[in-house]
This record gives sequence, C-alpha cells and structure tokens, in this order.
Amino acid sequence: MTPVADVSAGSLQSRIEHFFSLGAAAAQEREALDSFHTLREALEGGTLRAAEPDAASPLGWKVNAWVKRGILLGFRLGALTEMSAGSFVDKHTYPARVWTAEEGVRIVPGGSSVRSGAFLARGVVCMPPMYVNVGAYVDEGTMIDSHALVGSCAQIGRGVHLSAAAQIGGVLEPVNASPVIIEDDVLVGGNTGVYEGAVVRKGAVLAAGTILTRGTPVYDVVNETVIRATAEMPLVIPAGAVVVPGSRAITKGSQSGISVYTPVIVKYRDDKTELSLALEDLLR
Repeated sequence: MTPVADVSAGSLQSRIEHFFSLGAAAAQEREALDSFHTLREALEGGTLRAAEPDAASPLGWKVNAWVKRGILLGFRLGALTEMSAGSFVDKHTYPARVWTAEEGVRIVPGGSSVRSGAFLARGVVCMPPMYVNVGAYVDEGTMIDSHALVGSCAQIGRGVHLSAAAQIGGVLEPVNASPVIIEDDVLVGGNTGVYEGAVVRKGAVLAAGTILTRGTPVYDVVNETVIRATAEMPLVIPAGAVVVPGSRAITKGSQSGISVYTPVIVKYRDDKTELSLALEDLLR
C-alpha cells in the first residue's frame, strides 16, 4: 500500500483536537470549519489517512484516532442541505464527490456514490451500484464491484477485487478502534463481509459468503491452529490464506450436536490458485 505523505499533521491535529473537544460549541467557530475542510481535502488527496502502514507496530498499521475525530467533527459542523437537485438531503460538509476524467478513476453510471473525504487512487474501477464512505482509502487498480460497500475509514490495498455485494465494515466510534484493513492483491468473494477491524493480509482469498468479525475464530487446517482476535490485536488473516465458509460442531453441554458458523483456511495460494484468478486482469 502507498505510505501516507507528511501533511503538516501536527498543526492540523492540534486544531482538530481542540475543536472536537468543544463539542456542539465548535459550530460557533469559523476556524473549526476551515480546519475540517483542510482535513477533508487531505483525505481526498490520499495525503492523510485514518490508518497507515507502520512497520514499528505489532500489527504493521497505526490508527490515527485524531483523523477519525476530525471526521466526526465534520458531522457536528454539518447542516442538512438538499443535494443533486433535491434527490438527497445530507450534511453539507459531506457531499458526494464529483469526478473528472483526469483523475483516472472509472465510475460506471448506475447509482454509485463516493462520499467526500474518501480517497480513490488512479485505476480504481467502480461498478454500479456501489458506495465508498468518508475516510476510506482505496489504492491503485482495485475493483469495487456491484452492490459492494467500503465503510468509513476502511483501508483497501492495491489490486484488490471486492466482488459483488461484498461488505467492508466501517468504523468511526470508538475512535481508537482499528478500521478494517484489506492489504494488496486480496480477492474478496461475493456476499463476503469483513467487519470490526479485521485485517486481511496481502494475497489472501476470501471465498464467497465468508464472514469475518472480531469474535469469529478461524480454523487453519493447514497449520492445525485456530486464529482469534485478542484484547490487543484484531482478527488477522495470514498472507496468501484461502478462506472458505465452514462450520464446527458444539460437543459440550445441552447444545451438543448443533453446528456453528466457522471460516476455515483450507490452503495457501499456489500456482493453481493464481490460474483461477487470472480473470482479474481481463476484468480490469
């Protein structure tokens, strides 16, 4: 993923933190709106992110909680206004983004929307209808397929395919919580959901219908281990893992014999897996 650039974050951060601390009174401060607009423009330009790669972190990522506070500040400052000839009514601080051909993002007509404060890199393809929320970061060459959602502050890497009806959960509150992170070259199958700060490492494949949450244990049958979130770390899917929906039987207590949903890592990507994904290049 593209590293975040230096945006003179210190000064902006201090202003955002100050105005956020004022609560509803921030609406009376003209500079509060100016500071929010600076934040929103930096998010749209990809020079500021709600979370960014950080090799020094155990997770490999750092959450910029103050950025999320700035996004919430925008909602506090916003007033309802009519948009798109009265078709929509939303906070005036978060209109839908308007695109030009020079930006190199392909948005196919038919009901798609990208909220202001979201970043889409050159070469991103958006198939209708789809939605990208504020604070999200979508890197180069990614495809967002029909009925897919990229939630607030989600971080999507390069060359990712979010298949039809894939749901990438958002996170604004609590502000210290990690957003969902999908690293480079991941394939997210149709009707798949990734929520509650789960991290999907580079090159993983999530088969159609897979659901990942903080409370979801994932069984790795290749390494004979169980992957779980902890108090310090979210659920992390290893690089190259191929995850499919599965189930496990409850063997204790009065519920014995009932099976519950459990994702299963059945293999790690190999040459055969790569051949099965060759269609991606054609789709782009």
